Amino acid sequence: MPPRQLLRTISSCDCAPRVSRLAAALIAVPGLMPAVSHAQLTGAAALPQQIDAPWGLRLAPQIEAHPLAPGTAAATFVLGDHTSGTTERDLAAKGAAEVRRNVSVVKADALHYDQDTDTADAYGNVRLVNNGVLFAGPEAHIRVEANQGYMPAPKYHFAIRGGSGSAKRVELLDSERSVFTDGTYTACQCETHPAWYIRGSTFDFDTGADEGVAHNGVLFFQGVPIFASPWLSFPLSGERRSGLLPPVFSMGSTNGIEFAQPYYFNIAPNRDLTVTPRYLSKRGVQTQATFRYLSPTYAGTFTGEYLPNDAIKHRDRYAIYWRHSQNLGSGFGAYINYNKVSDDTYSQDLASSTSQFLVGTQIVYQQEAGLTYTNGPWSVLAREQHWQSLSSASTPYGREPQLNVKYTKYNVGGFDYGVEGDFTRFRITADNATEGDRVMFNPYVSYGLIGPGYFAVPKVQMHFASYNLSNIGVGAPAGQPKNFTESVPTVSFDTGLIFERSIRLFGEDYIQTLEPRIYYVYTPYRNQNAAPLFDTAESDFGLAEIFTPNTFVGNDRIADANRITAGLTTRFINPSTGDERARFVIAQQYYFRDQRVTLDSTTVPSAASHSDLIAGAAIKLGAGFASETAFQYNADQNQLVRSSIGFGFSPDARKVINVAYRYTRANPTLSNQPINQFLISGEWPITRRLYGVGRANYDMVGHRLVDGLVGLQYDADCWTLGVGLQRYASGLTSTNQAHTATRVLAQLTLKGLSKVDNGLTAAFRASVAGYMPPPPPEPPLSQFSDYQ
Repeated sequence: MPPRQLLRTISSCDCAPRVSRLAAALIAVPGLMPAVSHAQLTGAAALPQQIDAPWGLRLAPQIEAHPLAPGTAAATFVLGDHTSGTTERDLAAKGAAEVRRNVSVVKADALHYDQDTDTADAYGNVRLVNNGVLFAGPEAHIRVEANQGYMPAPKYHFAIRGGSGSAKRVELLDSERSVFTDGTYTACQCETHPAWYIRGSTFDFDTGADEGVAHNGVLFFQGVPIFASPWLSFPLSGERRSGLLPPVFSMGSTNGIEFAQPYYFNIAPNRDLTVTPRYLSKRGVQTQATFRYLSPTYAGTFTGEYLPNDAIKHRDRYAIYWRHSQNLGSGFGAYINYNKVSDDTYSQDLASSTSQFLVGTQIVYQQEAGLTYTNGPWSVLAREQHWQSLSSASTPYGREPQLNVKYTKYNVGGFDYGVEGDFTRFRITADNATEGDRVMFNPYVSYGLIGPGYFAVPKVQMHFASYNLSNIGVGAPAGQPKNFTESVPTVSFDTGLIFERSIRLFGEDYIQTLEPRIYYVYTPYRNQNAAPLFDTAESDFGLAEIFTPNTFVGNDRIADANRITAGLTTRFINPSTGDERARFVIAQQYYFRDQRVTLDSTTVPSAASHSDLIAGAAIKLGAGFASETAFQYNADQNQLVRSSIGFGFSPDARKVINVAYRYTRANPTLSNQPINQFLISGEWPITRRLYGVGRANYDMVGHRLVDGLVGLQYDADCWTLGVGLQRYASGLTSTNQAHTATRVLAQLTLKGLSKVDNGLTAAFRASVAGYMPPPPPEPPLSQFSDYQ
C-alpha cells in the first residue's frame, strides 16, 4: 500500500510521505495529538509539571482544548492513502481518508472535500468526531466549520456524558444540537444489549444545555417496556433537569398498595419543585409538593400534602412542613420552623415513604419563628414557639414568646465569665394546666489554672428566677402562690491530672495516659416545690452528665448538692498517627449530704451515700473491629441498673456487621417496664453484585420484634435494584401502646438516567450503622478520551 498522504494546500500533485508531513500537521495545530485520556483531572493534578528550566518544557497530564485567537481561522487538513484534486477548490481522498479542522474530525474509506462550500462527503465506515461526540455510519454529508449536515443509520456516543445509541438518521444542526429519527438512547457502557434504553420516534439532543428529549418515548428495562410518554426529557449527565423521577411502589398493612410518581421541575439553579401524586388503594389519591429555594442570604424548604376525602377516615387530611432561615446582616438572622398535620393519626397513616419507612413516628410537631443576633460575646434569641401534640401525655409547654440574652467572655486575665437572662411566657394546649411567666437570670464566673499535665477550675454561679402565674392547674401544691422568686447559688471545683508513658502491647508501641479527675459541687437546699415544671425534667445519668452541677435539665429545679465526683480515664494512643485505639473510664459520685430537691413533692429523696458506678470502654482494633461498652451498676443492691454493649466489624467497604445489647432496669420513667433488647444489623455481599441488608431489634422481655428490616440490593453496571421489607413502630394506640406496621418498598435506579432515592436507601442508612449505598457511575471522561 502506498504511503498515506497529507495535504494542507490543495494541489494535483503527489505529496511527501505521511510520517514527516503528519508531524508538521501536529505542530501546526496544537492539541490534536492522538491519545487516550482518562477522567478529566481538576485542581493541582491538572496543572502542567515542570521538567526543565522555568522557561523550558512542561509535561501536561492531560490534553486540553485551546480556543483560537479572535480573528483567526483554523487550518483544514486532508489525509489519505491516495489523494487527487484541484488547487484551492476540492480534494478527493481514498484509503483511511480524513478531514481535520481544530477539534472536528471526519474519517471514512473515501471522502470528497469542497473548499468553496466547506463540505465533506464521506463514504464507507464514516466516523465523525466533534465536541466530544462520536458518530459512526455508512456515509455522512457535513459542512465542517458549521458542523451541519446529516448521516443515515448512525451510531453515536457522548464521550463526556457517557450516553450512546443508534438511529435511522441524524440531522446535525450545529456543534451542540442534533436531531435523531427513530432512535435509541442509553447510558449503559456496553456495545450491544444494554440493560435499559429509551426508544423514541425523534430525539432532540443539546449538549450545551445538557438535555435530551425523546418524542413518543418508551423506556425499556431488560427488553421489557416499563414506561411510556409522548414527551420524555432527561439529562445527559448528572445535572438537574426537569422530568419524571423514579416511581415509588410499595405494599403495606396500613394503606394497601401505594404508587407514587414524582415529577421534578428545575425552576432555576437555586429553586426547584417536586410534585408527587400518590395513590393509596385503601384511601385515595394524595398530592405532595416540595419547593426548595436557596440564595446567598436565605434558604428553605416548603412541603405540602393533601388527601381529599380519605376513604377510611371520611375527611380531608393534610400536612404542612416549612423550614426557612435568613441572614438579615449585621449579625441579625431569622428563621421559621412550622409543622402541622390535620389530625392525631396523620403521621402513622399518611407520612411519606421516606419518613415512614424509618423507625418510629413523630407525635409532636414544632411551630416556631424567631429572630437571632450574634455579635462577639453577645447572643440574643427572640422567638414564638408552639407545639402540636398528637398525644396528650407528651404535650410540652410553648414559649409565647421568649427573649433570651447571653453574654460570655473567655480568658480575660485567666477568668471566664458570663450571664444568661431569659423572659418566657409559658402556654400549653392541655386543659387545667399551670401557665405563667418566668424571668430567669444566671450569672457565673470561673478561673482556669491549666498546665501541660494538670487543670484546676473553680467556678461560682447563681440562679435567679421570678414567676408570675396566670393560671393554677390541677395537681398544683396546696397554697400555690402566683407570684414568687427563687435564688440558688452554686460553687464547684473541677481538677485533674494527666500522666503519660510509653508502653508496648501485642507487638505495638502506644502512649498510655492515666487521667484522674475530681469534681466537687456545693449547692444549698432551697424549697422549689412551688415552681411549676415548665421546661425541666430529670437529667440522664451517664458519663456526659456525671460531671455537671445539676441533676435536672431546665431552669425550674436546681438540685441541692454537697458531693464529689471521682473519675479515672486511661487511653492508648498510636504515637505515630495520634489515633486513639482504646479508652477506659470509671466514675462515681459520693454524697456528703442527701439531695432533697425533687421534681415534685410526691417523690421520695434518695438516701444513698454514693451514686451508681459508671464504667465505659471504647476499643478500635485492626481489620475494622470496634467496640463500645457502658455499664451503670448499683453496688448497694448488687444489681445492674443499665448497660449497653456494642460491637462493629467492617473489614471493607459495604461489609459491616453491628451487634448490640441494651438493658435498663424497670423504673417509674419507663412505666415500670424494663428495656431488654438485642440488636443486630449489617450489610454484606452475598455474591459479587448482590448485597444483603438487615436489622433486627428484639425485645427479650415481651418476646416480640420491636423493629426489623430485611433487604437486598443488586448492583449492576448501569442499574441497581433494591427491595426492603420492614416492620416498624408507626405511632401509639389510644391506650399509649406501640402501634406497628409492615410495608414493602422497591427501588430501581437506572444509572445515568436518575439517582434520586425514593426512600429505600434512607431506610437502609438509618437502620444499619455504617451502611454504604452502591457506588455511583464512573466520572465523566474527557472529550479527548479514545481520541480519533
